[in-house]
Amino acid sequence: MNVAARSARLQPYAAEGLRLAAIAAVYYVSAKIGLQQELVRGQVTPFWPPTGIAVVVLLLWGLRRWPGIALGAFLVNVALGPSILPVLAITAGNTLAPVCACLLLRRVGFRTALDRLQDALALVFLGALSGMLISATIGTGVLVASEALAADDFWPTWSVWWTGDAMGVLVIAPLLLAVRTARWPRDAPVLRWAEVVALLGGTAAVSAAATHTSISLLFLVVPFLIWAALRFQLAGAAPCVLITSVIAVHAGAVGSGPFAGRDLLAKMVVLQAFNGTVSLTALLLSAIIAERNRTFRQIEEACERLSEALSRLAPDEALAQRPSSRPEGRD
Repeated sequence: MNVAARSARLQPYAAEGLRLAAIAAVYYVSAKIGLQQELVRGQVTPFWPPTGIAVVVLLLWGLRRWPGIALGAFLVNVALGPSILPVLAITAGNTLAPVCACLLLRRVGFRTALDRLQDALALVFLGALSGMLISATIGTGVLVASEALAADDFWPTWSVWWTGDAMGVLVIAPLLLAVRTARWPRDAPVLRWAEVVALLGGTAAVSAAATHTSISLLFLVVPFLIWAALRFQLAGAAPCVLITSVIAVHAGAVGSGPFAGRDLLAKMVVLQAFNGTVSLTALLLSAIIAERNRTFRQIEEACERLSEALSRLAPDEALAQRPSSRPEGRD
């Protein structure tokens, strides 16, 4: 076999290796960002972006890309310890969770456009809440078994791990799927741009203010999410959810506002109840509006086809009903 033929055979493998390396790099970088707000042992955070990235990668590019996720998870965990066997077990949990989430979503016919209510509900209950049970259970169990974590801390740590992974799916996956399909018209009027700036700026300002005051003011951000979903659907709602969740997680990590003076479990209940409400409001409302708009378009198209059919039929009927000009004969 000559050099050119050997190179041609190896090229697909090299390209696949580069893809897997890129997936691992993105996973690693997003994990480092998430660990900036860790709450337990330097490796358990209430918001874990890599899970959302991993689920989207598997949905769009296929389950065969799991080695890239495993490599990224290993590189993250090997620096955190506690030792190589627990690291491998945690890496397996971090890989299996998005794989199982993807399998569950595919089983129910999930569409990545997220333009149906059933797809939004599937992402919530199958992709986030069910799929991420695996990583949380394996990871927390391994830390307790390796004596890196006290047995009494199992449930508080498990709650942070599970909800953090779930929030990674609910916040990051819709954002990536929206960016993939969003198309901003080049001739959009200036007022449209001004509305976007006002929406994002208002969401950030209200979120920052609400997370530094009392718990009763946290839901002042909900009107902005409704605004985003009504006007821009998922392409507008997903960035607002990201802004709100990041600000809330930071407030929870530093213990400000409604998160001050609470133990870990109570803090997580308040934080993730708020984040879950924000994500569900934006995701479900966006899906409902997208489904409604699609139904309206289908009705309009059906009416247009019916009108065209009637317009073609009308001349034929008129011709058939026109009286004959031939003179009648006599008896």
